[in-house]
Amino acid sequence: MPSKPAYLSFDPATRHLSLDPHEPAFVQNPYAAYAWLHAESPAFFWKEFGFWCLGGYDTVNGLLRDRRFGRQNPAGIPDSRGLDQDRSHLTDFDAIEANSMLELEPPVHTRLRTLVNRAFVSRQVERLRPRVEVLANELIDRFEPGKPVDLLPAYAAPLPITIIAEMLGVPVEMGPQLLDWSHDMVAMYMHGRTRETEDRANRATREFSDFLRGYVTERRKQPGDDLLSLLISAQEDGQKLSEDELVSSTILLLNAGHEATVHQTGNAVRSILSQGGDPSRFFTSPEATAATVEECLRYDAPLHMFTRYAYQEIEVVPGVTVKPGEQVGLLLGMANRDPSAFAEPDAFTPGRGDQKNVSFGAGIHFCIGAPLARLELQVSLKTLFERLPTLSFAEKPQFRDTYHFHGLEKLSVQR
Repeated sequence: MPSKPAYLSFDPATRHLSLDPHEPAFVQNPYAAYAWLHAESPAFFWKEFGFWCLGGYDTVNGLLRDRRFGRQNPAGIPDSRGLDQDRSHLTDFDAIEANSMLELEPPVHTRLRTLVNRAFVSRQVERLRPRVEVLANELIDRFEPGKPVDLLPAYAAPLPITIIAEMLGVPVEMGPQLLDWSHDMVAMYMHGRTRETEDRANRATREFSDFLRGYVTERRKQPGDDLLSLLISAQEDGQKLSEDELVSSTILLLNAGHEATVHQTGNAVRSILSQGGDPSRFFTSPEATAATVEECLRYDAPLHMFTRYAYQEIEVVPGVTVKPGEQVGLLLGMANRDPSAFAEPDAFTPGRGDQKNVSFGAGIHFCIGAPLARLELQVSLKTLFERLPTLSFAEKPQFRDTYHFHGLEKLSVQR
């Protein structure tokens, strides 16, 4: 039985857990708490969030696919602060969320996903591999010899934002601005947000939307071979994306297209360097590279919680019943370390026979950008460690206090 972390309290009778997600020890290593909870109770009511959370692999995997649950709140737009509060200051943010495929269910979700998915099928994404490799090498060439470099702003962030900007056909030099808008919007999903967070998110959404609407107008007049032009012209059974749907979909692709990939790149570099020895040994063939990326995704995922709403009364595990409209938290990072699903779950083992991580989700909301994220990770990690096989930590990496996202504050390395 793993030892119980001192920072959490648990009542076995009610399965109520008290654990501050901002607790520094938990921020730096959530897996100690997860290991204890796997042994004690993988289903628990997390008081700080106010809903039942589930961390067992089979339960999480099953509920991600269960159509009795969904992302669309029966009472309106999802909001971690409750729906009975004034939201007039979030008009722009809510308007984008209302048309986001991530927050919708069939039949609207099906139509949006079908139209957008054409650009993200594996054969389309595979054509980007040479471009990603060129970009990875260019970024490494900019590292100053003999000086430590923070890989997050120097490598992990510019690569995916450049690729998604090029795919969409928006100016690459807009990258820093796109990142700022995205960070302000994504902060809405973190625990303990404030009115200031909400105001920044709404302002960023308005500016982001205005920029894209102007760009869509240009693309309608002069279509190119970019994703934005493809989305404008895409039809399914005679139906096109409305401009609101187009803007929401583009913002979702830009936000999701880099945020998780940046965190996963940083987490993966940390995981690999922590193994010691020559890191390039994990990338000796395309198969080895793919297996290493999958293990990085399982071992230290960038998204640790994905919430769903119950659409009917359901017993999610024996003794735990949720009512219609209630939220549940599916703990992806915890499920990926379930000892009943993975042999030696806390060991970094590329090529393991039980690889089945849920880091991209499952079911109809499986990450639409998964093929692109996998390709970017395969190319960026392989290129980095082949070019710089003596890379080591310049200082101990620290994770950001941003649960339920799980990513590093800084990743300073040296060769």
